[in-house]
Amino acid sequence: MGKQVWKPGNMLYPLPAVLVSCGDRSGAINVLTVAWTGTICSNPPMLYISVRKSRYSYHILKETGEFYVNLTTEALASAADLCGVKSGRDIDKWDNAGITPAMGMLQYAPYVEESPVCIACRVKQIMELGSHDMFIADVVGVYADEAYMDESGRFNLAAAKPIVYSHGQYYGLGKALGSFGFSVRKKKKKKHS
Repeated sequence: MGKQVWKPGNMLYPLPAVLVSCGDRSGAINVLTVAWTGTICSNPPMLYISVRKSRYSYHILKETGEFYVNLTTEALASAADLCGVKSGRDIDKWDNAGITPAMGMLQYAPYVEESPVCIACRVKQIMELGSHDMFIADVVGVYADEAYMDESGRFNLAAAKPIVYSHGQYYGLGKALGSFGFSVRKKKKKKHS
């Protein structure tokens, strides 16, 4: 069997399916699902989200220049889907999705209380790209749910059961296959008795 050649397209999967929460200067808040997101720098910590200009939240993001990236879990899968297919122009997505807005370190944007990790961001630059504009943002702080801290004080994201998005489907992550560097660690020699 060989490989088929397809036209250019975004086939980089899976992707995080995150809830992006934002608020405008008048106090209106909204939440949308974004899969075009990722880390772009570790020092200083920066990430991006890409949003269509036609989305209800686009102008809110542009107006205030702040948002939260809220990681999603198996328990939040339905909320993530609803917030991706419904518009804040038509419904209160917070109420319909059964999620709770909570104010934190940002002035206008709330975070999602039910999310295990909420990343506070301030927009540094907006790049017009085509179908989407990329909001490049500095990470100004992170809320991590204490319910997922292990006995050593480390955050255990696996216990939160995070989800990803892949070509129109939501998936759980499954089992861990190894930790960073596992392929090059020295193997302990077995002692023969």
